[in-house]
Amino acid sequence: MPNLQSLRTERSQRAWEAPARYVADLLIVVTGVLVAFPILLLIVVLIRLDSPGPVLFRQERVGRNKSLFTLYKFRTMYVGEDDHAHRELITRELQGKVTVIDGSSKLHADPRVTRIGRFLRRTSLDELPQIINILRGEMALVGPRPCLPWEARMFPSEFDDRFSVKPGITGLWQISGRSRLGTLDMLDLDVAYVKARGFWRDLVIIILTIPCFFHGDGAK
Repeated sequence: MPNLQSLRTERSQRAWEAPARYVADLLIVVTGVLVAFPILLLIVVLIRLDSPGPVLFRQERVGRNKSLFTLYKFRTMYVGEDDHAHRELITRELQGKVTVIDGSSKLHADPRVTRIGRFLRRTSLDELPQIINILRGEMALVGPRPCLPWEARMFPSEFDDRFSVKPGITGLWQISGRSRLGTLDMLDLDVAYVKARGFWRDLVIIILTIPCFFHGDGAK
């Protein structure tokens, strides 16, 4: 059993992690925006030319302590499409059913996704507007993916620890196979991340995310 002094030392060692993580997120985000600004402008133009509708997609998601916030992404779907098929897919996955088709657990040949949307999803470039959420303190670079409210209500209570930290743009799920993994696999990785979470581990995850980005290991 650890003594009082060791507990105090551990707390003092971990106290710096929260502000350090936030500062690191800001530095990486600002640097990334400056470097990728021409790419951001090109994406805006391509989305406009590809299909009618707004460039940005806004959606209510569940964050830390199950608080709700508005998540921003580049729009990858046609306007007005419903999510009935997606709800059915998540339901089957939470029941433990196999949903993998052609190596992906996501909706196969989803007709809702636009041409440029497929590219943005495959390369994860659709996630870039979430820098807004990071600047607003709603998300971090690393953490569990922010789920939809109806998904959160379906998740078994044994995975509630995933809501004890800020959701992230990347995490263990992204570097472990992403669309090749089902919802239950994702939830297991989320809980594992929370239990072993640390500043240096986050940096490792960010570094390991880079080759996933260049290999197009994104969502289908």
